[in-house]
Amino acid sequence: MRVGVVTFPGSLDDRDAARAVRACGGEAVSLWHGDDDLHGVDAVILPGGFSYGDYLRCGAIARFAPIMDRLVPAAQGGLPVLGICNGFQVLTESHLLPGALIRNDHRKFNCVDVDLAVENTSTAWTSDYEQGQTIRIVLKNGEGAFVADNDTLDRLEGEGRVVFRYGVDEHGRNPNGSYRNIAGITNERGNIVGLMPHPEHAVEAGYGPSTDGRGFFTSVLKHTVESAATA
Repeated sequence: MRVGVVTFPGSLDDRDAARAVRACGGEAVSLWHGDDDLHGVDAVILPGGFSYGDYLRCGAIARFAPIMDRLVPAAQGGLPVLGICNGFQVLTESHLLPGALIRNDHRKFNCVDVDLAVENTSTAWTSDYEQGQTIRIVLKNGEGAFVADNDTLDRLEGEGRVVFRYGVDEHGRNPNGSYRNIAGITNERGNIVGLMPHPEHAVEAGYGPSTDGRGFFTSVLKHTVESAATA
């Protein structure tokens, strides 16, 4: 299966995401932010690590990239899309996911390994995990606190659209101040997932805190195969 990885100005985790796709058995297809064609890919990853336009808001400029004109309707039509870190910010700025990402509550950049509780295994990107499983992957961000109004938060909780939740420290705090300890969410259909931590940095033994990130990529590869078989 062919998974597109979009490169924006300043991207630095696009190659890591492509490597993760290959390591899990998929074909990684490089997509440029200025492309006006998704080149027939079966899924798309918006990787993290860029800071293009962050002086406005993270993800605010990237949402106007030409490729987003193709990606937004494709995602609304069911194409699996994963937004990681800045990619999550692009998804919220594009209104593919609700809420927003703001400055960490401690006003410092994070670079830590975090434990995430898996709360939704019915998405295109999480079916290879188990409900209630704890995975350990990398978190690195300065503006990673997920926020939304209470009605939106209640709706996400009520509809089971919180996909991952941070573990908390001995003081009951999560790493960045995200409301209700939310680390990742999905849309109603389950094909779009956004999260701040970086699963692409946890797919190979010896190169990260675990190999727990592999489930994202194996899940979407299985999803695309199953979708093709039933088409």
